[in-house]
Amino acid sequence: MAELTISAADIASALKNNLEGFAPSVEARAVGRIAEVGDGIARVSGLPSCAVNELLQFEDGSMGLALNLDEDSIGAVVLGDVDAIEEGQTVKSTGSILSMPVGDAMLGRVVNALGQPVDGAGEITGAIQRRMEIQAPGILGRKPVHEPLQTGIKSIDAMTPIGRGQRELIIGDRKTGKTAIAIDTILNQKGLGVKCIYVAVGQKGSTVAQTVATLREAFDFLAEAGGHGTPEEARTLALAASGPGGPDFADVRGQVLVKRALEVAAAGGHNALLVGPPGSGKTMLARRIPTILPPMTPGEALETTKILSVGGRLNGHARYGLVAARPVRSPRPPLTRDLTGGQKHDL
Repeated sequence: MAELTISAADIASALKNNLEGFAPSVEARAVGRIAEVGDGIARVSGLPSCAVNELLQFEDGSMGLALNLDEDSIGAVVLGDVDAIEEGQTVKSTGSILSMPVGDAMLGRVVNALGQPVDGAGEITGAIQRRMEIQAPGILGRKPVHEPLQTGIKSIDAMTPIGRGQRELIIGDRKTGKTAIAIDTILNQKGLGVKCIYVAVGQKGSTVAQTVATLREAFDFLAEAGGHGTPEEARTLALAASGPGGPDFADVRGQVLVKRALEVAAAGGHNALLVGPPGSGKTMLARRIPTILPPMTPGEALETTKILSVGGRLNGHARYGLVAARPVRSPRPPLTRDLTGGQKHDL
């Protein structure tokens, strides 16, 4: 068996190598302890230098916000999961006042109450920190409300004038469409220079995820509809609502004068009345009119989708959840229908 030898020189050399670059430092930090916790509120003892709205750090890494400063304790709101916080655990003072990242870098992102991204799109770069509680400008120093804010819902915009800079309250029972009004208003601000922030307080994660998905799909559609696509791409988008293999105006052979009249009516937004004997192709032409209509603007697409959704007639072919083709109906007078045995076709 090999003999075990201990070299004092090797030990001293190893210690010197490990101690190279070591700079002793002394740090003083105030540490408190949790005296009571319940209902998302933690009572903390100690921390005599804690300030109002200062962030506190618990043992599990979650943060808290100091609100009530009493003589013997501090009332802190737990900003996170309270299940892992127990009495007797230590609490550290961070020395930083509650602040949030602000700037254009926050647009399109989903963050939690501390401004931390929760959408899985990486860290937020380019934003600056700004304190939450700051002194607001005085009444005389504020600019008066002089510019309207349109919700995109004609009944609301006609009856309730809303201005940029004023507060509005939407009151209603559950499942009455309050969130739908807010989402429609956000979508209607596209291209108007209005920064929209949707705050989901007390809502389930699934509800928030569904709202985020709806906003992203709608804005993707608006970006595509408002782009610089070719007329053929716009025509393909208009045909998406009728499904693949639907009737196309280009498939009609003959009927040159009628086709030309319908093209002029469609281009100018005029009404068209087709009169002729049975079997002359009136219904065939009427079914193909949507394929020659100009594509709807984003605002028209939103308004049409809302009307069809309220009436329960929103089919499953709407792209991105919005109707892409103009709805057309070819009515026939009831008397003529009864006498001739014709049918009424809703397109």
